[in-house]
Amino acid sequence: MIGLGTSDVKGKKFIDVPASHGFYKAIVKMAEEGIIGGYPDGSFKPNEPIKRKNMAAILVKAFDLPRDGEVKNPFKGEIGITQDILIIYKLGITTGTSPTTFSPNASITRGQAAKMLAATEQVMLKNAVTIIAGDLGWDSIDAVIDDQVNPSVFRAVKVKGKEDRLSQVQLFPVKVGTGGVVIWGKDAELNMKYQKYYIHVKKENSELRLTVEKTNDTLPAEVSLNTKYKPVKNIALAEVDGETISDNVKIEKTVYNFTYITIEKPGEYITTVRFENGEEARYSVSVFENEDSFLYAGVAMEVGPADNIK
Repeated sequence: MIGLGTSDVKGKKFIDVPASHGFYKAIVKMAEEGIIGGYPDGSFKPNEPIKRKNMAAILVKAFDLPRDGEVKNPFKGEIGITQDILIIYKLGITTGTSPTTFSPNASITRGQAAKMLAATEQVMLKNAVTIIAGDLGWDSIDAVIDDQVNPSVFRAVKVKGKEDRLSQVQLFPVKVGTGGVVIWGKDAELNMKYQKYYIHVKKENSELRLTVEKTNDTLPAEVSLNTKYKPVKNIALAEVDGETISDNVKIEKTVYNFTYITIEKPGEYITTVRFENGEEARYSVSVFENEDSFLYAGVAMEVGPADNIK
């Protein structure tokens, strides 16, 4: 799968893998390439099963998968979760043995190994698009914001490579749709830089294809109102001069004590929240351009009826 030849192995590598062993050349060549290793006593133990975490390490090294130091760990509480496991999880090569467990120390079956290999090959063939700092005229890529616009459409992985090579971001398609990503970096003079991209994913001949489009667009802001855990009946939105925009703004979501609404463009606004218990509250809302983000920024502050909000 990786085009690794075995005709030029350099010699005996492990004390329990003699040249007469049926898999001698494959084992020695993979060891020479740093894909696999042995034990401190110089043995390889070729007949022992490998663990699921070992398989993750082999995949990352063999295919030179991106090294990402910022992957969130969904397998908390398990002993043996490695960075290699988190890498193949983020790339969609495996979802674990359950949504919250990977079973890193369990032996991997032949079927599981085959499935991981096939999934890894698909990841490498999925028309991944690489954005390189040097191509942007930057010295480094420092951050990737990939959770603002349809993050389920794609995966963005910061690439460091085996020897922390030139900073890159690899974008992998996940499903059909359009998402967005913002990449931050620095030039040689350490000036902060950023670039926004739309991520378009389409299906062509049953394969997902990903393309990127540079943009300077900024999308509507999602503004949070501190509604203090009170059930909301209705929200009205108006400009500060009193002109009504909507008497019934769509509530996007409610999280704990915050109720979220979307405001389409920058400006100064007043929202009136009517609660199910008959109470009302008013909020002064400022929405402004946020050039290094895909979304406008919004700030809301509760004001009393007698406050001078203009």
